[in-house]
Amino acid sequence: MTPHSMPKKLTLLLQFILFAGFFGSIWEQQWLNAIATFGIIIISLFPVLLARKFNVHVPAIFQLLAIAFVFASVFLGEVHGYYTKFWWWDIALHTGSGFLLGIIGFLLVYLLNENEYIHLQMMPGFIAFFAFMFALGMGALWEIFEFCMDKILGLNMQKPMFGDYSGLTDTMYDLIVDAIGALFISLLGYGHLKKAQAKSFLERWIWSFIAKNPRLFIKKRKTEPAKSQRSD
Repeated sequence: MTPHSMPKKLTLLLQFILFAGFFGSIWEQQWLNAIATFGIIIISLFPVLLARKFNVHVPAIFQLLAIAFVFASVFLGEVHGYYTKFWWWDIALHTGSGFLLGIIGFLLVYLLNENEYIHLQMMPGFIAFFAFMFALGMGALWEIFEFCMDKILGLNMQKPMFGDYSGLTDTMYDLIVDAIGALFISLLGYGHLKKAQAKSFLERWIWSFIAKNPRLFIKKRKTEPAKSQRSD
């Protein structure tokens, strides 16, 4: 098995487990779990559907990370109760979400910065700052979503933590670890932009995305100042 085929095989394995869980819930007449698992399957297909919609080639490792996060957070966390079985599950997932969203934020600005058709040039520090704030902002929106689901549908997404039954401690810990994951990626991205020779997994992932989508990264050309012509 080659390193390039491993992410694809793991992605297929996770999707197989989701389908097995869906049909298993139907067999056991656990209708709520069946509906939730079916929703997870649909969400897990979003990266592929969006890639086809916008004609963007998503590297296999990116697809694996997205599906693995949905699998761990919703299928294992909510459907199978891992949030209550393991106290660290929520913290680990929010750290991972900061990590993933930081990569997305970094790629968004990097794409704008490197495309000659977009008149925009940002310093490495600002790109790293944007990636950090993008991840943190998306984390805050997720906490708002959890609050709304708890109030409207009576769910328990904002769980009691350390004796605080209001959910506030859970929310703040989630945002803190979101920030840690985002900061880690932002610093790696900053190092990638400042030092071309710096090697890291983030650099490999960035270049894999660029290699599959060269049309999105048309390098800006430096325009030479027009030479003034003297009239005799």
